Amino acid sequence: MKHEGYDRPRTIAGLVAKRAELARLLKQLRADERKVICDLDHVDAAIRLFDQNADTTKIVRYPTKHRAKKGEVVRLVVRMLRGADRPLTSLDIVHQQIKERGLKADEATVVLMRKRVGACLTKLKSHGHVRVVPQAGLYQGWEWAR
Repeated sequence: MKHEGYDRPRTIAGLVAKRAELARLLKQLRADERKVICDLDHVDAAIRLFDQNADTTKIVRYPTKHRAKKGEVVRLVVRMLRGADRPLTSLDIVHQQIKERGLKADEATVVLMRKRVGACLTKLKSHGHVRVVPQAGLYQGWEWAR
């Protein structure tokens, strides 16, 4: 593999291969993490079947419930709005995020994710990247400012 301007093509090829290997490993670790979080949620639900007053946060502590990786919410919102053929509501984006991350779609999770997506949309709007589209109903539409 020859790169112009470099005297050590094997070094560059080795670094590119190492980067690809690490990227695959990171993707697998994130998938494993999502599965473990989902499994923990299922175990918590099973515990609450037998003891509705059980405080499962004492058993397993999340630093932040359903914490997203840095920039994950922004990437999802931007990707969805750019690819949309109609204005999307924050709820549309939240349901897609819950689906992609493998979370359970209970009311508390939806509310938490709506706050995060809403904050992201507000920030993108202040930077001029998205705009509000009035819609009938409770939710306003959002579209990418083309």
